[in-house]
Amino acid sequence: MGVTFTSVPDLGFHCSAVAPVPAIGEPTGRAPRTLSRGAGVSGGAVAGAGIASLAAPQLLSAESSEPIRIGLMAAKTGPLASGGIDMEHLKALLDSNAANIAAIMLTNPNTLGLFDSNVAEIATLVHEAGGQLYYDGANANAVLGITRPGDMGFDVVHFNLHKTFSTPHGGGGPGAGPIGVKEHLVAFLPGPLPARGEQGYYWQDPGPQSIGKIRANKGNFGVLVRAYAYIRTYGPDGLLHVAQSAILNANYLKHELSSDYDIAYPQICQHEFIATVERQKEESGITALDIAKRLLDFGMYAPTIYFPLIVHEAMMIEPTETETRETLDYFVSVMKQIAEESRTNPEIVKTAPHTTPVGRLDQALAARKPNLRWLPGQEQTH
Repeated sequence: MGVTFTSVPDLGFHCSAVAPVPAIGEPTGRAPRTLSRGAGVSGGAVAGAGIASLAAPQLLSAESSEPIRIGLMAAKTGPLASGGIDMEHLKALLDSNAANIAAIMLTNPNTLGLFDSNVAEIATLVHEAGGQLYYDGANANAVLGITRPGDMGFDVVHFNLHKTFSTPHGGGGPGAGPIGVKEHLVAFLPGPLPARGEQGYYWQDPGPQSIGKIRANKGNFGVLVRAYAYIRTYGPDGLLHVAQSAILNANYLKHELSSDYDIAYPQICQHEFIATVERQKEESGITALDIAKRLLDFGMYAPTIYFPLIVHEAMMIEPTETETRETLDYFVSVMKQIAEESRTNPEIVKTAPHTTPVGRLDQALAARKPNLRWLPGQEQTH
């Protein structure tokens, strides 16, 4: 079902086994990204496998910005003004559901781009309630070589290879989400698992507590190999540099844009931050969608918009570690120009894009009656 490790030091993760899951496609309803890799609850199949192996009836979601996308859910915790988990609310939920808790799913850093410094206490509370702590690896690019989910107290991790380890995640995939677990959960993993003996590698049945084989048990094998090659190529020092660069780039952009856009959580961020267009909407009716469309006129795809859901007119900006200073500065200059246009000439923003082969589409019609094939004689609109 994957590759079994005694440890994964190059990843900076502490786990005893890793298993790929069936292919999971990236949601296609969001804006394309260059300066954003997005985040959120990624792949219900991943979380579903975790619940099945734990064989317990309820899951608490501590993902700070989006409802969890699986059927078993007791409650959803929310963030404080600081962007972290409301500890008193969490304690109340754990107390009232102690008899049925399976796990809490937590993204750290969260979708707001903030690291929850209470994570060790959260782990203790969940474990004392008899539950497990599940790590949504959507934002692992912010912690590579810096900290390890195992050290934070997590029992299960899924890696978003299409987020952190080089696999493009636009256009619907292919995605891959290998799951890492600590030793006490290895027996519950789907099988067969690879093992190594005197005769070399072989497939091993994980035992009677396993849920057995699920679908195509090797997942998107090519994606896994590419991610592994990426990890080995960078090594521990290189992966640390990836995380440090992602954090530096995000904080640089946040600082540069803060004079023209409201920042939802202005404290030092990790790999991403949330800018809002509420100021522009109040002043001239400009929305996050308008700015996203206007960015196309400058040859740039927009960051993810209207996500996370708890921030109105949100633009989730994640520059990643690969963008150069020149690219970042160009993005800043364009965003500042659009902010100025919103004040002095809002119509040019509201009617964008103006330079693309096709103008602004009727998004509701496109969603309900998609036309994915161009035929000669079709009218071209601007």
